[in-house]
Amino acid sequence: SITLLGMSGVGKTHIANLLRKQGDWFHYSGDYRIGSRYLDEVILDNIKQHMMKDAFLNKLLKSDSIYINNNITFSNLLPISSFLGKVGNPNLGGLSLDVFKKRQEQHFLAETNAMLDVPSFIQKAQEIYNYPHFVNDAGGSLCELDDSVFEVLSKHSLIIYIKSSKKNEQKIIERAVNDPKPLFFKSAFLEEKLTEYLAEVKLDYVAQINPDDFSKWVFPKLFYYRLPKYEQIAQKYGITIESDDLYQCKTINDFFELLN
Repeated sequence: SITLLGMSGVGKTHIANLLRKQGDWFHYSGDYRIGSRYLDEVILDNIKQHMMKDAFLNKLLKSDSIYINNNITFSNLLPISSFLGKVGNPNLGGLSLDVFKKRQEQHFLAETNAMLDVPSFIQKAQEIYNYPHFVNDAGGSLCELDDSVFEVLSKHSLIIYIKSSKKNEQKIIERAVNDPKPLFFKSAFLEEKLTEYLAEVKLDYVAQINPDDFSKWVFPKLFYYRLPKYEQIAQKYGITIESDDLYQCKTINDFFELLN
């Protein structure tokens, strides 16, 4: 059993898919578990709130003429990101700071619970589905969780930190800046960067922020803020491999030779 640790885009899902397709590996997606189990109800509530603003859909929902289903998949995690949202001007699709913080806390608790579920899913994978091997494909914000989570994960799996090369770091940052997506922040980091951003762009209130502009501005800072967190976790609980070496792996044997 292994747990993959690293920023989104570093190759976690690539190797998880390789293991699943070429061997008897159960693929556990932390993000899928978050969306399908722990945030399912609030995701649907958020969608319904938006639908209720439309008079036509309002009537259909109130009369139970239609129902809404969360069709999240391993390859489509949009329901989670649409719920998490971005902070800023509501006229540009932004959330108020209070709502944003509440959703951040809900995501933190959901991710914590999803990772604490790993031992039971390892057992299910073996007893129900007859999978002898297990890969925990965790989200990029895993490094923000408490030590107690890593104590559980390290007891039941080998934690593997996939360290980005400098070239790959720039690709990840460029992709995030070109297509800004909702992000998870620890509260202290968020407060610090919002204050810094408001001063830099000369705005008085969070509600004046362009949500996409803030996401583009903050992502590189979040990236380099997380790097030492990943390294500390790997030093304490697991091992480190290089992303450039991982990309050379075409088979399961290649991957295990790299681990060895």
